[in-house]
Amino acid sequence: DFRNNRFPNLQLRDLANHIVEFSQDQHGSRFIQQKLERATVQEKQMVFNEIIGAAYSLMTDVFGNYVIQKFFEFGTTEQKTTLAQKVRGHVLNLALQMYGCRVIQKALESIPPEQQQEVVRELDGHVLKCVKDQNGNHVVQKCIECVEPSALQFIINAFAGQVYALSTHPYGCRVIQRILEHCTPEQTAPVLNELHAHTDQLITDQYGNYVVQHVLEHGAGEDRSRLVAAVRGKVLQLSQHKFASNVVEKCVTHATRNERALLIDELCGFNDNALHVMMKDQFANYVVQKMIDVAEPTQRKVLMHKIRP
Repeated sequence: DFRNNRFPNLQLRDLANHIVEFSQDQHGSRFIQQKLERATVQEKQMVFNEIIGAAYSLMTDVFGNYVIQKFFEFGTTEQKTTLAQKVRGHVLNLALQMYGCRVIQKALESIPPEQQQEVVRELDGHVLKCVKDQNGNHVVQKCIECVEPSALQFIINAFAGQVYALSTHPYGCRVIQRILEHCTPEQTAPVLNELHAHTDQLITDQYGNYVVQHVLEHGAGEDRSRLVAAVRGKVLQLSQHKFASNVVEKCVTHATRNERALLIDELCGFNDNALHVMMKDQFANYVVQKMIDVAEPTQRKVLMHKIRP
């Protein structure tokens, strides 16, 4: 009856003593979520008192996890604190679980720094396992986005010697990008050093190329310049590569004026045959177009003359 909306005026208090079972039902869970957004303090407390005893099983439930998430969003400070205590001792298991990982992410967004740090500490010693996991990687990304960098040094430590392997991993490459975005220069320096040591392999890798592009777009000038230097002399070969061609485009876009001129000069120095190959190539033609777009007028003239003598 409930599912068919036979009771349009149903309120949270009508579900008293049945909140947990309703939370585990698709329609019941949705009903409770909607009501919690505008519930009175008393209604919230009534619901909370019922779910807190079953909190852990709801966190890992396909529908129940959303009710827990709503409390991290709309609950009182005290309710959030109590829920965060229920997570303690289970953070790793929840992080690796399909629904639990969403609860941990929502918790990290919603609780104060001291509590965030308690949650995060439970991942110490399990960083690589989480990063390589389809659920856990999202939790590690959320930690890096939401938590004070000083509390995340253990993540940086776990990545020592692993940066190349992680940059070429479908989930690891995302976590590396979050580190580059949110961590301190002291923390990113060793990561960048490892990236620079493997630039050539990363440029042509299906995941690594995204990490290189990220540094070209958001990195410090000296890191960008080192990457541009790695591409110089190889424009013809890299531009014809499915993944590397994207890196060459980013180099052309984000290089200094000087560096850009050198890259375009390299193209202008090709014999007509090589240029022809590039223009006809499914990947390289985009690089040529990008160079035409960003070239200084004098260089563009030379380039256009080479293309259409």
